[in-house]
Formats: sequence, structure tokens, C-alpha cells
Amino acid sequence: MSVSSAQSALPGQNNEGKIVYIDNLKVLLTALVIVHHALVTYGAPGGWYYYEKTELAGAVIPMTMTVSVNQSFFMGFFFFLSALFIPASLKRKGATAFMKDRLFRLGIPLIFYSFVQATVMNFLVYRYAENHNITFVQFLAGYDGWINVGVLWFVLALLLFSACYVGWTKIMKNNVKALRLPSLKQVILFAVVLGLVTFLVRTVFPVGWVLEPLGFQLGHFPQYITVFIFGLIAAENKWIGQIDQQHYRKLNIFILCMTLIGFPAIYSFKAVLGQPLDWFVGGWHIAAFVYACWEQIIGIAIMAALLAFGKKRLNTCSEFMSKMARCAFAVYILHPLVLVVLSVLFESLAVDPAVKFLIVAPLGVILTFLLGNVVVKIPGVNKVV
Repeated sequence: MSVSSAQSALPGQNNEGKIVYIDNLKVLLTALVIVHHALVTYGAPGGWYYYEKTELAGAVIPMTMTVSVNQSFFMGFFFFLSALFIPASLKRKGATAFMKDRLFRLGIPLIFYSFVQATVMNFLVYRYAENHNITFVQFLAGYDGWINVGVLWFVLALLLFSACYVGWTKIMKNNVKALRLPSLKQVILFAVVLGLVTFLVRTVFPVGWVLEPLGFQLGHFPQYITVFIFGLIAAENKWIGQIDQQHYRKLNIFILCMTLIGFPAIYSFKAVLGQPLDWFVGGWHIAAFVYACWEQIIGIAIMAALLAFGKKRLNTCSEFMSKMARCAFAVYILHPLVLVVLSVLFESLAVDPAVKFLIVAPLGVILTFLLGNVVVKIPGVNKVV
């Protein structure tokens, strides 16, 4: 996700220098993050601040399937989109000014989230969802979770990746060989190799293992690192200007098959063969190998397809989408707070958690974008987000 103004000399831009369809993709991905965490709240596996899990199999299975597909691409795609604008920004500002800007725009949200927002969210859950009758001051007296980056692990990782890139440019001195836009076969081959690497990493760091206090799930980092690098390569070689839907036209059917056939086939390892769930997340198990390869193949395919689709279908500018794109970073930061507040408010509603998801997810998207639109108009704050 581009967390600052997306300046570039690439074609297909509006008059502010932004690539329109990249901005629009950023908005869609940000909304998807909100829906993803609402799914985790009410039924899908994953870590979050508040849980109220449904036990309806008819809800749990599609929720799990949706979260699994989301996880295969959406955070990696944020890293790719962010990397697209880093080389031009670095060349324009220079290394020192670039890193100062990164620290300002990314460091301040990290501090705010860890020391203020995460603390407030944890209090809301402790006080109102878990029914501990204490004041906020009393809660703070016994609170020890001050270093809590939460969803801003992405921002911290982006800051570290950016610093590594700056160091790399100092060493290489722009001695980089030009690369052609990958073919469809090369994209799939890359995804297969990435799946193998991911499997090997997960023998040590299974999905769900978190490097604290950084909040990094290292089992997902092979993808994050590689697609960030490919985002830098894409920017240097102007791949975005060369992509069209015809180039990756067969991916749509491939993705559909990998989702509707591949996921049930993988689930059969657990249901039919009696494979424990823990065997899917890591270790030397065939289930972990199959899942890692499926995840990376479908994830990389979706990223490529979205770039091609976005360029053809989403490359139009509107005032509404421009406002949504302007506040997307603020929305990413604030959406956990909005979801926690909504979840606590609807806790006493006497319906199944799956029904609550149908209420909270759309409300969460709408209210967070409304809040984000207000926040980016606050003097001072708008210089950060």
C-alpha cells in the first residue's frame, strides 16, 4: 500500500502525478483488510483483539476459505504497490531526505498506534466485552502491553524494507540489469518456487508464530520480501506501463479453478485423511507443503490479474475515489478501533456471530472511511497520513 503520495513518471496518471488505477486498487485492498478482520472476529481463523466465533459449519467454511484466499495476496500486494513508488521518490529526494520522510510518515503512526490506539482498544475489550468494572485509569495502572504495533507491523516492515533498499542502492550504484516483463509461465514458475521456499521457512516459523514485539509472522515473509523486491524491479523497468489484461488473460480461469477446486482439495486432507490442522501451518508435512504452494500460486496469480484488471477497468478518476484514496492510509490505521467498537456494541445482540459479521463488516468499511476522511483534514495530522 502506498502510504504517501504516489509520485511517478509512469503513464496513465491524473494531474497530480498519481497512477489512477493503483490508487483505486489501494482503496479496494484497504476495504478488503477491514472485511478480513471482521471475518476473523466472527468465525475465520486468525489473531485479533476480540473474538465471537460462529459454530455454523455453513458459515465457518466459506469464512475460512475467504480469509485463506485473502491472506494469499492482499498484504503482499500492499508491499508490491508501495515498492512501485520508492525508486522515484529516493532519486528525487536523496537517501537522507527519503529516510527522514519515511521515519516521519511511518514512525509517527507506529508510536500513536502502539501507545494510544492499541491501549484504548484493549481497554474497551477488557472493560465492556469481558465485563471488568474498572476505569481507564485503573486499567492503565496494571497495563503492560505498551509495545503493540498490531496491524502496523506492515508499516514497520515497510520502513525496514525501505532502509534495506537505500543501503542496497549505495552498494550497487545503479548497476542493475534491465529485465523484461515476466510472461504468464514465468509468473507461475516464480510462484511455485516461492511456495517451496515458503514451505521450508515454515518448517521453522509456522503460520501463527509471531516475532514479538515487531508483530512479524515470518511464515508469510518470503512472499512479502520477494514481491517488494519485484515492485522495485517493476518500477525501475517500467513494467506497469507494459501490463495489459491480454498479457495475463488466462489467469482469471486459473484463479477460479485454484479457489473452487484447489481449496476443497486441500481441505480434504483434513476432512478425509484426518490431517491435523497444525500440519497445514508448518513442519515437514505434505499438508504444509501443498498448502504453501497453493497459497503462493493463487496469491501471485491474483496480484498479476488485479494489476491487469485494474489498468483496464479501474483507470478512471472520480472525486469520490480520489477522496477514498487520500484517506486510505488513515483508514488502515484506524480500522481496528472502529471494528472493536462495533463488535463491543453488537455483543449483546441475540443473533449468531455470522449474522453480526453481515452487519459489522459493511458498517466497518463505511464508518472507517468516513472517519479517515475527517482525520486527513486535521491540520498537522494531514502531513503524516
